[in-house]
Amino acid sequence: MEAADEWLLQSLRLYRDLHTFELQAPTRLIEWARGNRVCVAGYGQCDGNEILQLIPPPTLLTKETQGLCPERDFKVECGGFSERPVYSLKYVPDTSLLVTSGPPDSSLQVWQVSAEDSDVIKSVSTIATENGTGQSWAKIATISARAPWVLHGSRLDRVQITEVESRKNVYTAASQGSEELSSLAFLDCNLLLLCCATGRLCLADTRQPQGLVEAVPAPSAPCSEHWCMGTRHAAQGSEPSSQPVARLSSRGLLALTDLRKTSEFLAVAKARVPSPGSGAEFLCVSWAPALEGYLAISGFDGTVHVYDTQSWDSSGREAEPIFIHKGHVFGGAGGSRDPPLVTVHTWHLQKPRTLLSAASDGSLHVWDWVQPCGKCG
Repeated sequence: MEAADEWLLQSLRLYRDLHTFELQAPTRLIEWARGNRVCVAGYGQCDGNEILQLIPPPTLLTKETQGLCPERDFKVECGGFSERPVYSLKYVPDTSLLVTSGPPDSSLQVWQVSAEDSDVIKSVSTIATENGTGQSWAKIATISARAPWVLHGSRLDRVQITEVESRKNVYTAASQGSEELSSLAFLDCNLLLLCCATGRLCLADTRQPQGLVEAVPAPSAPCSEHWCMGTRHAAQGSEPSSQPVARLSSRGLLALTDLRKTSEFLAVAKARVPSPGSGAEFLCVSWAPALEGYLAISGFDGTVHVYDTQSWDSSGREAEPIFIHKGHVFGGAGGSRDPPLVTVHTWHLQKPRTLLSAASDGSLHVWDWVQPCGKCG
């Protein structure tokens, strides 16, 4: 308990806000939905994995310092159950729909978040995929620029866009090998970015379905290394490809790429993290939407690291995190013999230094750290 008490004392100085909530099962997903709601889902192998929509603590909407808050500040607004593990969950913008995917195949499940007079999230349809049986679970991204679309695929030669409500296929990428995919993203309603587990990036344009354009490959690394990516939404009026793409490897290598100039890296750095002991399924890298040049990484242990990339170069030297969230290590549900592993994190869409993170022990944290150097407002 001494380490936990010490962390609690430190948190009073290092955090502007820290809110905790204990879920019933390990959670690997956090997704922002309408009205600043938060959607989470379980990934257990048995039937009955929960999908919940939570109302965050009201103090997140204020600018005042609130300090530590108990778990009752979170409220479960509605929920449902999935018969399969939920490995990916995306809210469909401007709708009340969620799309999920998970083993044992690459099909997608569509969910309806019920109206205010109901507390049920119900399954409404399934998007089957050609030759989906035997394929790994699909990575997904959503957009509603033209219509509610979902971009999905498990391998490079099985990427497509489906209209969510009609389940009509509106785009299929040309075959370009069968590498496993780790991440997908809409850069806008026309441009797609695909990241292979090998770290290779590919651009696709829905207006030119004849092929994919390969971007810069990953830095030289062992073949066993696994990669994921994080993209940042372009500022209004700017080109979607003007925002840097961050890639994170299973040994903590970070590579930043400008898609307008793929012949070189913007920066390469090594994160100060341990190598994952069992695969790389929880690797996560994300750009801060309201802080220029800041990103966070997780999936190596029970911590979340925040970095300021603005001083990085292409040397590949070790980077110093500006903040490390250790709350899941010391402040989790307790009773577990294995140290908790952070399974996912995400940034608040408007509050610059506020993040959410979930761990394998069922703990869900919302936290806002104190900027030590005074660089951020």
